[in-house]
Amino acid sequence: MRRKKQNRRSSLLPGLLLPAVSMAVLLCFITALTNLKSGQEAEGKRQLENAIRQAAVACYAVEGIYPPDLTYLEEYYGIQMDGKRYTVYYDVFASNLMPDITVLENET
Repeated sequence: MRRKKQNRRSSLLPGLLLPAVSMAVLLCFITALTNLKSGQEAEGKRQLENAIRQAAVACYAVEGIYPPDLTYLEEYYGIQMDGKRYTVYYDVFASNLMPDITVLENET
């Protein structure tokens, strides 16, 4: 009689182990996807800020002044911004000083 109880326990273990391992793998996969998405969002923000900064420096090198506003960069230097995704603050103190550029990601 005792032998049958041991067989029952040993047959339950693989039945419980497989769903637990599957859930752990699924949880790790979801966590990895979430981290990947947040990393891509941060990279997009960083790239936009760098592109604006580089275009402003190029404008200063060519024209001798920093661009007066973002519209100027869009028209003459090809900067493209997704206004739904990002809010860009471009603060000009003087035409010969680098403007303060801040890119914020909008909440979706």
